[in-house]
Amino acid sequence: MKKNQTIIEATPSGPDLEARPGGRLVGDRQGAAGADLGSMPDEGADEAGEGVDQSAASEWRAFVIPAELHGQRLDRALVALVPEFSRSYLQQLVDEGAVRLNGQPASRNAQKVTVGQAGEVELRATPQSQAFVPEPMDLVVVHEDPNLLVIDKPAGLVVHPAPGHWSGTLLNGLLARDPRAALLPRAGIVHRLDKDTSGLMVVARDRTTMDALVRLIAAREVSRQYLALAHRHWQGPAQREVEAPVGRDPVNRLRMAVVDLTRASGKAASTLFDCLGHGGRPAGEGTGQASGGRPGERTEAGCLVRATLRTGRTHQIRVHMAHLGHPLVGDALYGGAPAAGMVRQALHAYRLAFIHPVTGTPMVFTSATPPDLASALTAWGLGGEV
Repeated sequence: MKKNQTIIEATPSGPDLEARPGGRLVGDRQGAAGADLGSMPDEGADEAGEGVDQSAASEWRAFVIPAELHGQRLDRALVALVPEFSRSYLQQLVDEGAVRLNGQPASRNAQKVTVGQAGEVELRATPQSQAFVPEPMDLVVVHEDPNLLVIDKPAGLVVHPAPGHWSGTLLNGLLARDPRAALLPRAGIVHRLDKDTSGLMVVARDRTTMDALVRLIAAREVSRQYLALAHRHWQGPAQREVEAPVGRDPVNRLRMAVVDLTRASGKAASTLFDCLGHGGRPAGEGTGQASGGRPGERTEAGCLVRATLRTGRTHQIRVHMAHLGHPLVGDALYGGAPAAGMVRQALHAYRLAFIHPVTGTPMVFTSATPPDLASALTAWGLGGEV
C-alpha cells in the first residue's frame, strides 16, 4: 500500500446539523442553488404529479385579453400572458380556482376567452420551486475536507428533488449542513445513486472541485464498485464485461433498457462484472422458503456479483444484470423479486476511489455491507464472500 494513500471505512460522523435559509419561492422551471431541475434526472424518483402548494405565499397578476387571443382556449391564453410558467402548471391553477374572469372563478381550461375580458391569476409556488431549501438530517459523513465530502447514503434516501420527492432528499440535507452548498449547482452533487441503492457518494464543496470531479468521472478516473445480489447461478466466465447501450425503454417509459442505437436514442454503457460466489436454495427444497426469507418470496439460486462501472448511465447495473439474465434480488422494475429477506434492490456502492482533485492524494473509501444485504448474503450462504 502506498504511504500517501487514504483508506477509510465508512462509519457515522459529522457535526450537529443546523437549518439555514436558502431556496426560491416562486418559479416553475428552475430551482435554487443554481440548478436546473431537468439537468440531472433522478434515477430513483417515483412518477407522480407535481401539484401546487396551496400553503405557500402567492401573488395575484391581473390581465386583459388582447385582440390576438380572442377566441383562444383559456389555458393557451394564459401561456401567452404568463410565459414564465408551463401550461400544465397553469391548467392546475384553473382546476383549483386560482384563475378568475370578470371576477368569477374560471370553470374550464377549454373555455374560450374574448377580447377585453378582464381577469387575474393567483401565482402560487410550485413544489419544485421550493425544493432547494435546507432540511436538517442525519448524514453519514465518511470523509470531510475543505473541498469535498464523501457520504454513505442509506437505502430509501432520494439524492435530488424530482416529481414525487420534492423534499427530504440528500440535496436538502447538504444545504442544511453547509451554507456554501447553496452556491453550487445541485449543492455539489456530481453523481447519483438510485433511491433504493445504498453506499458511497462524493460531493463537492466548491465550484473548482465540482468541475474537477465531473471531469474525473467523465474520464473514467473515479472507480465506483458495487455489490449486487442477483437471481440464478452465474452463467458464463467468472468475469464478464458488458458493453451495451442504455436508453429509455420504448415500451415502458418508466424503465431503462439495452437499446439498438440505430433505432432508438441512448448512450454507450460499459460495466465489468465479477462473480464472487453462488448461493441460495432452489425452489421446492426444504420448507419452500429460503432461510431468512418471508412467506411468498421466491426461493431460488442466486449469485453475488461485484460490478465496476466504466460509465454511469441511469440504472446501468440493474439494466445490464437483467440483460444477462440475472435481475437483482428485490428489483421488481427489471424482473427481480423479493428473496432472502431483501425487499429493495440488492445493490450497494461499497467502494469509491479517486485522486483528490486539489491535493493529489489517492483516496480510497469502503462501506460496510448494510444489515439487510448482509442478512440476505448469510441466508444464501454467501456471508463470507464479501
